[in-house]
Amino acid sequence: MEAFSLGLEHVLTLSALLAILVGTVLGVAVGVLPGLGSVIGITMVLPFTFSMEQIPALALMLGIYCGSVYGGSISAIMINTPGTPQAAATALDGFPMAQRGDADLALGWTTAASVIGGLFSVLVLIIAAPQLAAFSLNFTAIEYFALGIFALICIANVSRGAMAKGLLAGAIGLFLATIGVDHVTGDMRFTFGSFEMTAGISLIPAIVGLFALSEVFIRASESTVVKELVTHKVGFRLPPWSEWRPRLWLLFKSCTIGSFVGTLPGTGAATAAFIAYGEAKRSAPHKEKLGTGEPDGLVAAESANNAVTGSAMVPTLALGIPGDPVTAVMLGTFIVHGLTPGPRLFTENLDLVYAVFLILVAVNILMFFVGALGAQVFTRALRVPEPLLMTMVTVIAIVGAYGVRGNPLDLATAFVAGVGGFVLRKAGFPLAPLVIGMVLSQMIENSLRQGLLLTRGSFLAFFERPIALTLFIITAVMLVWPLVRYLRRRKSLKGPS
Repeated sequence: MEAFSLGLEHVLTLSALLAILVGTVLGVAVGVLPGLGSVIGITMVLPFTFSMEQIPALALMLGIYCGSVYGGSISAIMINTPGTPQAAATALDGFPMAQRGDADLALGWTTAASVIGGLFSVLVLIIAAPQLAAFSLNFTAIEYFALGIFALICIANVSRGAMAKGLLAGAIGLFLATIGVDHVTGDMRFTFGSFEMTAGISLIPAIVGLFALSEVFIRASESTVVKELVTHKVGFRLPPWSEWRPRLWLLFKSCTIGSFVGTLPGTGAATAAFIAYGEAKRSAPHKEKLGTGEPDGLVAAESANNAVTGSAMVPTLALGIPGDPVTAVMLGTFIVHGLTPGPRLFTENLDLVYAVFLILVAVNILMFFVGALGAQVFTRALRVPEPLLMTMVTVIAIVGAYGVRGNPLDLATAFVAGVGGFVLRKAGFPLAPLVIGMVLSQMIENSLRQGLLLTRGSFLAFFERPIALTLFIITAVMLVWPLVRYLRRRKSLKGPS
């Protein structure tokens, strides 16, 4: 109870409450504007949190994270262009509702479903994360190495459709994190005689360049088609309880689907939304009307994608495993502010863990009022010309990258990362594996070397530890199983000889 009281005190400070408000509003705005999304919103603001205290900084980032997932539904409803990939399924029924004059009711359905899904996921986080962290207290350096190798499977999960390119991007990320001073021996690695390079590649400018600047370069290289904005008056109208009652089971199922998918590394809110939408199409009360402006589709998609936000933090907080680009950046936020996610976070900084729980609850509740009161304002934001929007993103990214340390090298890092991200995206390389590789590299390397010291240089001794052996086996099975399925499918297509 003492830790909870301290966490509550942290959250009830003026700076933390203001950060929750600003983060939520900014997050919804970022989600509304097509093409920005959660990752770019977080990466633009991340450098500015460097001078902030821990709790306000985390509150700002969590507000942007949750708010942006919800905000994408507004543009999906109004112009049939999801502001974020997570809202792609929302457009299937949201835009038809807006076309027939029920945009205000569509916003009411999505806002309520989003808030309920978000709060449901926070409950999952509160229950699951401490249990998982308590189990991981049995970990030594050997188990952490095995966990790091297992976490690298995230790269395979987020690289489906471009597996070879994703693995190569992950290897690049692992390599980039080794540049600078060797943390064990103190030797210089890959600095090429440059004093500036001894500090290594800073994570924040690299992330800002990879996501924010590369998006600017991508937009500049492509012609965009402007969607026509719905011109009728936009408001906000909650559906009556009689409309909710027959959909409660659908709401619960969709929240459960989103929370389960969120705990799986490499899946994400877009996947959860489409899985829940598919289930709604199979069993919803009005399943035959889905795709024509049916609220069932909005309830399923929005409750599921917002239920990912809290549950995705379960492996991030408890084990330090980032499962997608958003949680990878969030993990970087914790590290930048001197917090190491994992079991130690729950033993040494339990008050901060409770503060995170309370912040997520506050953000999701506030999200309802932001959506209800700001529907008109956020809809007008869709009229911002794209060149002006991209200019603003560029300025914020450059100022943010330089402002962290005031080091001109960080500007060069952000620019090079932006150009590199642009080239990789054009070539079909996913960027998430690169960030995951950079985040995990140091933990894997240090754990391996410490584990070898514990076993006097015997790597085979790693397999004598039950937990590590289990993780190695699971890793091997998850790597081999897709190949087995592919060979079995290929054999079945050939038929008996």
